[in-house]
Formats: sequence, structure tokens, C-alpha cells
Amino acid sequence: MERVKLIEIARGDTPAAVLLKNARLVNVFTSEIVETDIAIRRSRIVGIGPGYEAEHVIDLKGKYVSPGYIDAHVHIESSLCIPGEFARAVIPHGVTSAVTDPHEIANVLGLEGIGFMLEQAKDIPFSMYVMASSCVPATSMETNGAQLEAYDIQHLRSNPWVLGLAEVMNFPGVVHGDMAVMEKLEAFRGTVIDGHAPALTGKPLNAYAAAGIRSDHECTSVEEALEKLRLGFTLLIREATNAHNLETLLPVVTPQNSRRICFCTDDRQPADLLDEGSIDYMVRVAIEHGIDPIQAIQMGTINTADYFGLHDRGAIAPGRRADLIVFSDLKKPIAEQVYRGGYLVAKDGEMIARQEAVHPINLRNSMNIRWDAVDFSIPATSPHVRVIGSIANQLVTQNLAREVRLENGFAQADIQQDILKMAVIERHRSNGNMGKGFIHGIGLQHGAIAGTVAHDHHNMVVIGVDDVSMMTAAKAVAAMGGGLAVANDDQVLARLPLPVAGLMSDQPVHDVRANMDLLLDAAHELGSKLHDPFMAMSFMALEVIPSLKLTDVGLIDVDKFEVVDLFL
Repeated sequence: MERVKLIEIARGDTPAAVLLKNARLVNVFTSEIVETDIAIRRSRIVGIGPGYEAEHVIDLKGKYVSPGYIDAHVHIESSLCIPGEFARAVIPHGVTSAVTDPHEIANVLGLEGIGFMLEQAKDIPFSMYVMASSCVPATSMETNGAQLEAYDIQHLRSNPWVLGLAEVMNFPGVVHGDMAVMEKLEAFRGTVIDGHAPALTGKPLNAYAAAGIRSDHECTSVEEALEKLRLGFTLLIREATNAHNLETLLPVVTPQNSRRICFCTDDRQPADLLDEGSIDYMVRVAIEHGIDPIQAIQMGTINTADYFGLHDRGAIAPGRRADLIVFSDLKKPIAEQVYRGGYLVAKDGEMIARQEAVHPINLRNSMNIRWDAVDFSIPATSPHVRVIGSIANQLVTQNLAREVRLENGFAQADIQQDILKMAVIERHRSNGNMGKGFIHGIGLQHGAIAGTVAHDHHNMVVIGVDDVSMMTAAKAVAAMGGGLAVANDDQVLARLPLPVAGLMSDQPVHDVRANMDLLLDAAHELGSKLHDPFMAMSFMALEVIPSLKLTDVGLIDVDKFEVVDLFL
């Protein structure tokens, strides 16, 4: 019996399999550094302290050992890679577990998509936990590929890899007691229920908390974060590709409240994962900004484990999983060795663990556009329009009023004011829906960009200077079965195929990154100065984050939670 064997080794009667000698253990329970040895058998830590023997002894010579990092909230689909390749990107950075909400693929393929993610996560050296997607669709003001009710997802509770209910984005539905939302909350009573309530405050926030929702990752100010902490929420601080909230929110962290705070990446694309890192990057930035190193490591390990009830990981102690990171500098922890389940899986920034073959990808086609209904022209009833104001490094937008250029009775883009055309083309049900509007802040001087990554409905989004370029980009994306493209006039400048639900590639992460770099270079050459205009574009259609967004149904005033006219 394995339990008996572990006890024998812990007593010192039998040698361990691996012994990490002369380690400086980062004890996240007591917030101290302990010079000691760590004995391991198979996936478990069996003993801490001197006097253990082992078949394989590794002298760490005073290097630090911390628990493996846990990402508290991530949409793996946003890496543009399937789970195995996402793992290849983050494991060398010390991330050994992640809690993911697969609502991106669920909004395209429903339960088929969630099942695909769980299947793809098998046999990889990484622990991928799932939160059951709560908002498919996010609201009624969009068309997506599936609709999941409480009875569709409640069976997921019995899956050991499913921890609870994912971010409840329909916060107006919660506050006003919408019965469909209430049924989902009831179906997951007694589990972890994650939140998503940007800018919610006062009595509505109290109502949201009273519903049993226990976390939030949408805070953009210290004041908002403090209010939610005071009401008992666990704060998930986010550092994504297009939502940089970490430095803004670090002042909220104190020794008194830090155990109520976790780190998450939410949506992070390949270049950032490979170059900067994941949770490890957040830990380093926190330390650079004056957070105690052990406190920073706690926010990336034990805090997340405790919040989700993952009591077999997140700390270095007998009986816990041997998910470990070895590094030399406590003030700038960079993973030199990464152990997952007691086995060395990465060294000096490179994966060394063997990846199993990818499980077959057999998913239905998700590109069903009615091209006869696609028309980028905008007949004008007034020169005065509502304009989406994109804000660099944020998901929230401004609700702007601008005067646009008119030509032969049609409203046009105006690069002098950085006002571009934007369209959302329905691609799931071939219903011919097409939302049209204008956006400020993307910065293109020529051409267009397009893609099928558009949170959360993932219809096709196109932003451009002229109709010809927009059509060229849209057609290029459709021809790939989904993906991202840059075009100028009738020429496609760069493209990235994403054939897995129009969201993910089936290619190695480094290849995806290389193609993404070409896309970004092409978009930058056309004038955009944004770090990642494609990630920015993908959130301009998300109608649950204020203030003005565009879906295939039309222009959405998120503050009023209603469809509004483009023209004032």
C-alpha cells in the first residue's frame, strides 16, 4: 500500500527515491527560509529535515526551493495553443498547475469544447483544473455557437478535475435574481464560485457577494480592490497581455490581507508567456515593487491552493505533491529546475520532460458565415456617432461621441482622428448578423486586421481603414478555418491559422509565437502602436466589460446593459 510506504520513508526506515540536500526551503506556512533537506517518493514529499537517505541524492548547494506556481484563473485558449503546448510554455517558468475556465471554446462548441480541453490535458506533465463555464453565452446580446444551462453543466461537478463554477460574468443577472443564473449558482452550491464584476460597487456588490460568489479578477483600482476584500472576496490580481493590473493593484497588498490575494494571468499570448513568463513574472514584479519575496510567492502558490481547496499542493510539506521550483536569487526568482510530481520536467528554461502524442483533434467546423450579408459600408443618418474608446493595456473602454467623415451618404473611417471602422460578423449559425461601428485607439493608418478570437462569443471581428482591406482580411481568416490576419487593400500581409474552433493552433507553441510575431510586425507597419492590437481587438466585442462594445447584434452600452444606436 502506497500510504504505508510513504510512512516508512517518512520515519526514516526506508530510503526515499530522491533527496534534495542543502536546500533553502521557502516555507509558505511560516513565512521563513529553512535550511534543510527534502525527501521525495514518486509524486509526494515524504520528509523535511536531516538524516534521510535516498537512491538519488541532489546537492542543491544552498539554492532556494519553493512550491510550484498555480495560476488562479486563465483561459488557456488565449495562448492560441492547445493545453499541451500551453504547458510547454509555462512549465519552464515554474507553473505546474492552473485553474482554467474553458468558456472560450465552450462559447464556440459547448460541452464538446469543454470535453476537448479535458481530453487534451491528459498525459501532460501539468495539472489543468477546470471551472465549469457559467456564462455561455455571456449575455443575450450576442450570437455564439452554444448555450449551456444549469442542467447542461451540473454533471461536471462529479469530474475530479472540475473545482466549481467559473467566473459569473452576468453580474446584472445575479444582482437582479435572474432565474437561469440562480439555477447555475444553486447547481454548484458548496463548490468554489468565481466572480467577474468590473466596477460593481455598493449595494449591488453586496447582492453579488450574498449570492455566494467568492472572488473577482476584474479590479482596476485600489479602491475597488479594497471594497471587494472588505466584503470577503478573494482578490485575483491579473496581469494579462492586454490587461496590466498588477502594478496598479500592488499598493493594496499588506501583511494583514495578502493571504486573501492570488495571482492570475487570465489571457496571455505566446510571446509574453515565453519571454516574460506567467505567474513567475508577477512574483518578480511584485518583489521589485517592494512586496516581501515570501509574501509574493505565497500569492502564487499556497493562497491559490487554499482558495480552491487544492490541499495536496501549494506548499512544501510531507504528503504534499512534489511540485517544486529551484532558483538562486530570492529577490529575483528565476526557475533553474522545475519538478512536477517528483520528476524533473524543466531545467534552465527548457522542457526536458517527454510530451505524449497529442490526442486526435476531431471537432466540428465552426466557420459558417453568410457572405451575402457581409457589407462593411455604413449608411449615415448623422455625422455624430458613438465611438468605442480603446484604452491601452485595459479591457474597459470609453463611450465616446465623435463627428465622423461622411462621403456620398456613408460614414467613413478618419485616420486623422484615429477613428477606424469596426465590424463583428456572426460565424456560428449563419444567421447573417453583422454589427458595425467605430473605434478609437487602435492606430492603424492603412489596411485592416481581422480574427475569430473575440471574447466571449468569438465571432469574426474586423477593424480597418477601408472596406477593401477589411474584406480581404475577413476572407483570409475564413479560408483558414479561423485565425488572425493582416491585410492592406487586396493583399494579405500575414496570417495565423487557428483551426481548433477558430481559437487555437495545433502546432508547437514556438511556431505559433513566430507566426504571431509576423502578424504583430505587419500590424505595427500599418501604424498601430499597441503592444498587441489583436488581443486589444479581441476584447472590443466583450459586452460584459464597460463601457461601450460591439457584438454581431449591434453596439452595446454596457453601463445600461442595452443595445444602442450607432448614430447620435
